[in-house]
Amino acid sequence: MDDYRIDQGWNSYSAAEHDMWRRLVSRQDQVLPGRACAEYLAGIDCLGLRDAGIPDFGRLSDVLEARTGWRIVAVPGLIPDQAFFAHLAERRFPAGNFIRTPAQLEYLTEPDVFHDIYGHAPMLANRAYADFACAFGKLGLQAAASGGIANMCRLYWYSLEFGLVHTDAGLRAYGAGIVSSPAETVFALESPSPNRLGFDLERVMRTDYRIDDFQETYFAIDSLDALYGLLDVSWAPLLARLAGVEAIGRGARLAGDNVLSAGSGDYHRRPGDDDGLKIAV
Repeated sequence: MDDYRIDQGWNSYSAAEHDMWRRLVSRQDQVLPGRACAEYLAGIDCLGLRDAGIPDFGRLSDVLEARTGWRIVAVPGLIPDQAFFAHLAERRFPAGNFIRTPAQLEYLTEPDVFHDIYGHAPMLANRAYADFACAFGKLGLQAAASGGIANMCRLYWYSLEFGLVHTDAGLRAYGAGIVSSPAETVFALESPSPNRLGFDLERVMRTDYRIDDFQETYFAIDSLDALYGLLDVSWAPLLARLAGVEAIGRGARLAGDNVLSAGSGDYHRRPGDDDGLKIAV
């Protein structure tokens, strides 16, 4: 199976491309404190991602490998699910080697080096997250073989891409799609618009998502350690049970959902909350 690896071509980046990295980092520095989880912010410092420009994947990998056994490999863009899962299973994170242009500052159709590195790499320095990501890759390969790929993609989306986590300080972001976007960082935690729900595995694996706008629903896990705890699930019967089950709409609320209360980014679980907006699907 082609794993789509290419050379990063670090020496080929222009001064303008390094400047774009610094511009993107500066924007996130203004919004992440008090909104991103402490583990993510520690990873930023550990990996030196505020340094001069686009990181060299080889040097970055040496730091990550010493901490959690992970390496970063360059790919040309989005790659097929099976190739992506295979990289994760071998503790390799595939990252796009290109960076957005000024015209793509607010939106681009596929993840670039900033999203993949500034979004994902800091959390790969955290042991619980790193171990879950590796195990998730192995589970994804199994699911692809048994027809459960859609369910696993939803789990990935609502955890490693757009996950929230409960902390002693309140609700915080750890998902790469949130922490690499200044607008979504604020929206995910402070807008009254989206659903913020307690993490329920089957609910997550049935919930549709969108790729072209802010999410309509976010799920908050109890802790990063709880991510790794998901691996204790009996996955084969779970995937068999979900096979063919109707998906849940992106913005739907169900009667049993654990809806989280709002408070300027300081969200706390409110079991049994019923504000009249829940619908049955």
